[in-house]
Amino acid sequence: MLDTSPALHSQISRNVIVRRTDLTQARVETADLPDTLPTGSCLLNIDGFALTANNITYGVAADMLGYWDFFPTDSATDGRIPVWGFATVVASTHADIARGTHVYGYLPMSTHLIVQPGQVTAYGFMDAAPHRAARAEIYNTYTFCRADPQWQPELEPLISLFRPLFTTSFLLDDLHRENKSFGAEQIIISSASSKTAIGLAFLLSQRAPEGVSVVGLTGAANRDFVQGLGCYDRVFCYHDIDDLPRAPAAYVDMAGNADLRRQVHEHFTDALYSSRAVGMTHWQDSSGLGGDLPGARPEFFFAPTYARDRIQALGRKQFQTRLNTAWTAFAERAQGWFTIVHDQGEEAVLARYHALLEGRIDPSQGYYLTL
Repeated sequence: MLDTSPALHSQISRNVIVRRTDLTQARVETADLPDTLPTGSCLLNIDGFALTANNITYGVAADMLGYWDFFPTDSATDGRIPVWGFATVVASTHADIARGTHVYGYLPMSTHLIVQPGQVTAYGFMDAAPHRAARAEIYNTYTFCRADPQWQPELEPLISLFRPLFTTSFLLDDLHRENKSFGAEQIIISSASSKTAIGLAFLLSQRAPEGVSVVGLTGAANRDFVQGLGCYDRVFCYHDIDDLPRAPAAYVDMAGNADLRRQVHEHFTDALYSSRAVGMTHWQDSSGLGGDLPGARPEFFFAPTYARDRIQALGRKQFQTRLNTAWTAFAERAQGWFTIVHDQGEEAVLARYHALLEGRIDPSQGYYLTL
C-alpha cells in the first residue's frame, strides 16, 4: 500500500496538460494516484524542475521525435511536455530502491510520476515502462544523487537548468572539433543568448580552434547581455546579418526561424560549409529546414543519436569524464551569469510557461519551478 502520510505526498497528482496542436492552450489537471503501487515500481514526488526554451522545442518537435510518448495522457489531442529536474522516491515496491532516494532525470511538469525501474546500478536506473522502451536511453535514465560527483543540493536549480542543455552544447562542440569546424573560419550561433548557445560558445572559447572565431546572432534587447558573457568573439543583431564577414562559415541554428536560416544561407551561399538545426527558440517561425537553400544543406542535430555514437567510439567512461570536466568549468562560470528564479504553484508555473512561449524572458534568468 502507498504511505498516505501528508508529510510524504497527497493522493492527488497535479499535471500541466497542453494541446498538442496549439501549445498556447495549457492547463493544470488533477488525477488520482493509485491505492496500490504495482510490484517493482516507485512513486516519485517531483521536487523541482527547470523550464527553458528547450522545453518549448520538446513541444514543437514532439510528434517528429516522440516526446509525447514519455508521459502520455488519456487524450490523443493532449500531451505533457517533458522537463528536467529532481525527485524523491516517496513509495517503492522495488527491492533495490528505498523510499527517500533522491534522483535527477526526465520528468513531466507534474507533482508525481510512477516509474518502473529496470536494471538498477550503483549510479541509477532506467525506467523500463513499455511506453518508453523505444526512446533514447539518455531520456529514460534516472541518476542517484548520492552517486553523482557533480551533485550538490544548492546546485540543483543550476543542474536542472543547464545539464541537459549543456550536454547538447558539449556534443556540438565535439562535432565541430572532430570535423575541424567543417573547414570554416567562423562558427555562427543564432539565438546566442539561449542556454545551449551559451554553453557551446563557452566551450569553443575555452580551447578555441585555431583560426576560427565564435560569432553570436541575437536580438537587439539581448546584445549587451551576450557581449558581457565574454564567450563570443563578435556579436551581431539579427538585422545586421548583411554585416557578417563572408569568410567560410559553419551555422548552428538554435533559433529555428526559417526566415533567419534563409537569410544566413543567402548571405554566405557557397561559403556556408555546415548548417546544423538544433533548437526552436523562435518556434512560431519554424517551418522545416529548407533543403533548397544555397550553401550546405541544413541538417537536424539530434543529440541522443550523436551521444550514442560518441559513447561507442570513446567508451562510456572516457565520454563521461570529458563531459564532467567540461561541466565543472562551465558551472563555475555560469553561477555568475544567471539569477535563478524560484516559483511554485499552478498559476506561477503556467505564467512562466506562457512567458517562455511568447519570448517574454530575461536571458540572465533561469526558472526553477514546482507545482
